[in-house]
Amino acid sequence: MTEATAPRLEIGIQDTVPTIHYQVAMPQPDTHLFEVTLQLVNYPSPILDLKMPVWTPGSYLVREYAKNLQDFGAFVGDKPLPWRKISKNHWQINKTGFSELTVRYRIFANELSVRTNHLDSTHGYFNGAALFFRLPGCEKLPIRVTIVPLRPEWRVTTALPPVSEQANTFCAVDFDTLVDSPFEIGSHQLYNFEVLGKPHELAIWGEGNFQIQRTIADIQKIIQVEAQMFGGLPYERYVFLLHLFAQAYGGLEHKNSCSLIYQRFGFRSQEKYERFMQLLAHEFFHLWNVKRIRPKALEIFDYDRENYTPSLWFCEGTTSYYDLLIPLRAGIYDAKSYLNNWSKEITRFLTTPGRKVQSLSESSFDAWIKLYRPDANSSNSQMSYYLKGEMVSLLLDLLIRVRHSNQRSLDDVMRQMWQQFGKAEIGFTPEQLQQVIESVAGMDLADFFELYIDGTEELPFNKYLEPFGLHLVAEQEDEPYLGVKVKTDNGREIIRSVEAGSPAQQAGIDAGDELLAIEGIKVTANQLSDRLKDYQPNDTIQVTVFHQDELRTYCVTLSAPIPTKYQVIPVQNPDPTQKENFAGWLGVSLMTVR
Repeated sequence: MTEATAPRLEIGIQDTVPTIHYQVAMPQPDTHLFEVTLQLVNYPSPILDLKMPVWTPGSYLVREYAKNLQDFGAFVGDKPLPWRKISKNHWQINKTGFSELTVRYRIFANELSVRTNHLDSTHGYFNGAALFFRLPGCEKLPIRVTIVPLRPEWRVTTALPPVSEQANTFCAVDFDTLVDSPFEIGSHQLYNFEVLGKPHELAIWGEGNFQIQRTIADIQKIIQVEAQMFGGLPYERYVFLLHLFAQAYGGLEHKNSCSLIYQRFGFRSQEKYERFMQLLAHEFFHLWNVKRIRPKALEIFDYDRENYTPSLWFCEGTTSYYDLLIPLRAGIYDAKSYLNNWSKEITRFLTTPGRKVQSLSESSFDAWIKLYRPDANSSNSQMSYYLKGEMVSLLLDLLIRVRHSNQRSLDDVMRQMWQQFGKAEIGFTPEQLQQVIESVAGMDLADFFELYIDGTEELPFNKYLEPFGLHLVAEQEDEPYLGVKVKTDNGREIIRSVEAGSPAQQAGIDAGDELLAIEGIKVTANQLSDRLKDYQPNDTIQVTVFHQDELRTYCVTLSAPIPTKYQVIPVQNPDPTQKENFAGWLGVSLMTVR
């Protein structure tokens, strides 16, 4: 039974509306256990169902949050109530004869990511889907949350509004809002600033080498650029939660906030700083695209199972297209850096063999079982809807721009989607999305969708780049092609993947093998490229590995070098139309990127 058709509690006009109040404490943070108390008053049914979400919106994988729940109990006062577990995420309590009850449980929180929970002696962070029960039939009721911090000086930061005269207590208008409002609790740094007359907060946990004045100034620029695109900001207050930690990277969007995790020393290098700004621009763009402009399949969330849609390429891939473009428009980097970033993205795309196997719509639909669960064959069989969606969005933008002399663009698609679906939060179908794109483009795009979104036809980059005075050129190494990726792991050279159809695969080399030697001489991951340069295409070499602890030597016939890098560069002699198109797209002269 889907969420949309689940039975709801019948609460009459004369009935007292149930009140739902959670308390979250953290008395022993070194155990990584949040102690959660649910106080429920005036619940009308003798049987109470509690269901823990299995996933969180924005991260399309069933994560089984119930696996972290322990020490469950239900009480009236000190008296235990009978309960039973119905399924992996479903608890049922018999409360016959009682209008008030308390549920207590603990949640293990030792996974620091934007979609899970983390608790230690320095802070507490949680997402609602990973901490709170859903009460079927009561999803539209308001929910109060009271935080009991470890120390009196700890602050609580969340996008939820506080309840007046109740310390560290906040109110969500419904369960979706509770799930959509992560909490950061601790002694984190908190910075307040305004954009377009609206308050914003940046909460930072962890130490790093960020320059706060520069960072906030650039965040303000990104907000202004995106707000200008959509005609204003659709919230009254917005919160950025930033975790600084080792080599981590990621983000998760919410309606009035976002969670970001980034390497703590990733702000001094200009390249790394730009990558952070792209991450922030991506998550902020989601407050329109995904949180409000979202597919019909995500209009009403079903927290018990996968929510399938073939349109994640637009939700995430188009957002990825803009996360490169927005910092350019904000002046954080120039057009030359922008095209360099595109060269890197196209290189990633064209060096992924899976693009020839999995279509963009299929990648979107199968996100639940593939994207977040990579294995040794993923690069051969899968294509990220983020990455190819970004590529397709580039082609669509250029197609619309050249057809309408830069008087229309993908921006107009986003604005029309916002007006037609986002403002009212009405989910769109794949057919409606195509209709909007076609209406802005002013042409039938059935063939485009069939070839590049529903099919695996190679993307004709130069066809779309050349009207703007650009073309894509391939670069290749001077080493013959073997077809393996090797990584050093605890002193062992492990073959992580073997490319489909490559000389290595044809010879029988397998992912997971330990690479030992070429022609009887030891080779490491770092040495492999140089060693291959000693040979020519069609040379046959002996490659020695451990295969499941068995020593094996394979005869491998190397093939011709393949492109390993692609560059977007200006054409030699651009004509006036190409120069005009380029200036209309990126706002600067084509000559500035030569």
